[in-house]
Amino acid sequence: MSSKYSNYDRIYEIVRQIPSGQVATYGQIAELANLAGKARVVGYALYRVDIQKMDIPWHRVVNAKGEVSLSPLRFGTDYLQRSLLEAEGLKFSEVGKIDLRKYLWKPQNLS
Repeated sequence: MSSKYSNYDRIYEIVRQIPSGQVATYGQIAELANLAGKARVVGYALYRVDIQKMDIPWHRVVNAKGEVSLSPLRFGTDYLQRSLLEAEGLKFSEVGKIDLRKYLWKPQNLS
């Protein structure tokens, strides 16, 4: 298996541990996966998630500003991401940001 796929597997393993009602940033997941400085790799990995399966809570990963990263390639899932987070109780500001001081996941020990 190539290292790219094993990196994706590690990313997915970490994202699965983000609790409902909390978020992580792309950079935070990259660091936890020993990919410091490679937040885009996390974005690429999450873009590949089949959201029909929903076994990876991809929607709980936001950018460093606490925003849903908008992309024309996501075919409307930007809005789905926000609605899934709101359904978990997260509140967005008037400018579309999540308060990371309140909602940022602080993992103790990763399995």
